[in-house]
Amino acid sequence: MNQEMREDKMVKKAKVESYDISRSDETMHLAVDLAKFIKENKLYQNIQGKEFVNVEGWQYAGSRLGIFPVVEHVTNMSNEAEMKYEAKVTLLNVRNGQTVGAGFAICSNKENGKKYYQEFAIASMAQTRAIGKAYRNILAWIIRAAGYEPTPAEEMDYTGAPEVKAVAQPTLKAEKTAPKVAAQAEPVTMKASPAEAAPAKPEAPAATIEEPVMKYATAKQKEEIIRLLNNVVITRQEKTKMLLNINKLDEDRAAQSIQKLRKVIEAREAQNNASAA
Repeated sequence: MNQEMREDKMVKKAKVESYDISRSDETMHLAVDLAKFIKENKLYQNIQGKEFVNVEGWQYAGSRLGIFPVVEHVTNMSNEAEMKYEAKVTLLNVRNGQTVGAGFAICSNKENGKKYYQEFAIASMAQTRAIGKAYRNILAWIIRAAGYEPTPAEEMDYTGAPEVKAVAQPTLKAEKTAPKVAAQAEPVTMKASPAEAAPAKPEAPAATIEEPVMKYATAKQKEEIIRLLNNVVITRQEKTKMLLNINKLDEDRAAQSIQKLRKVIEAREAQNNASAA
């Protein structure tokens, strides 16, 4: 009896590991799960009384449906007056390897609150917005069903408070600001030492170091990683973990991941063949 109950629980757990976007009954269950997950992990922002989900919440919804983002490119569109990047993201269904959506986004240091952003931060925000936009194009109704606004929080140009400009304060006359008690005391003069009397040498300006822009993994590298992850010897947990971090890989780490995956697949296939023999 206990064995049957444990097996029944395992079956139920397997059913909620992922959902099928083509089945409305399953996606409505996802909306309930999504509302709880976003609330518990505070993956939303309250902007002018409305709640907007962060890109992490959209990624969670996509991962439960087996849909993961792939950054196609991040293009530098900057000029002398403006730092601007454009990103394109496509959504891949890992069950069948088909592209199911896409999104474009830009980010500029001319935007409110981004005047002092460094270049890598502008490029990263363009990528983040593109991920949210791509998911929004196909999952907006699920986010709405979960009780949130169907626009990613990163798209909202709202800082929460207006910029405060410094206002010059009027200067008061010396006789009004000086306390009367100070007039009763005789000023004390001290001779400055030769070291103190000498004018201070101007400090050399600190050298500015420009941080290089990270070269993210190419689309071909990501496609090869996804192809390798679809091999039957790769576990579901390994595939999910790798796909959640695929957009954080640079070119070198992507190349290392491809080599590692190939070695793992080769070793496991050899082990399976030996077991079968």
